[in-house]
Amino acid sequence: MLGVIDLPTYLAGLVLIVLLPGPNSLYVLSVAARRGTRAGYTAAAGVWCGDTVLMTLSAAGVASLLEANAVLFGIVKYAGAGYLTWLAFGMLRAAWAMWRTRKERAAAMEAAPAEEAAEERPYRRAFVVSLFNPKAILFFVAFFVQFVSESNPVVGFLTLGVLAQLASVLYLSALIFGGSHLAAAFRRRRTLSAGATSAAGVLFLGFAVKLSLASV
Repeated sequence: MLGVIDLPTYLAGLVLIVLLPGPNSLYVLSVAARRGTRAGYTAAAGVWCGDTVLMTLSAAGVASLLEANAVLFGIVKYAGAGYLTWLAFGMLRAAWAMWRTRKERAAAMEAAPAEEAAEERPYRRAFVVSLFNPKAILFFVAFFVQFVSESNPVVGFLTLGVLAQLASVLYLSALIFGGSHLAAAFRRRRTLSAGATSAAGVLFLGFAVKLSLASV
């Protein structure tokens, strides 16, 4: 049906994979909590576009190529781990800067998010994070393609892709609206913002290690 094999199993696996914490969801939540709803959706758009690229590559057979070529898969995963590490240290540096300036005037705190948003470029960063997301890579390489029917692969990939994006839209929207409620508190309390950013940085280091140890 719709070019898909065992749709209930795919949906069950999709829900579990989407709900598992990963760099995509963490980054979108972080942006929404620090900058508000609009910036959160800007980051989410980067995630959705990145996931679309991964789905397209999977449909084109790149997933099978990565699975068959250990050297190529190693290049991709170590490049991704390096990028996630770079993001992690950037977050930790930002957290340290917020901690040092936690006693500055409230006006300076209000001005900082706009300056940081222009420098951070949430869409572009989220797009790259999505492309190197270890959870997404393993999902599209090892799980996604198993449910495409050989009799109608085009419709199958489209069906699975639409369902994956719909689940992502619902989940990230929930994170964005939840995170936006934290934005005002983070702007008022520099210490809280520094602590949350530090935690995000540590988690991104964990994602980098996980990706570097991943295997197909």
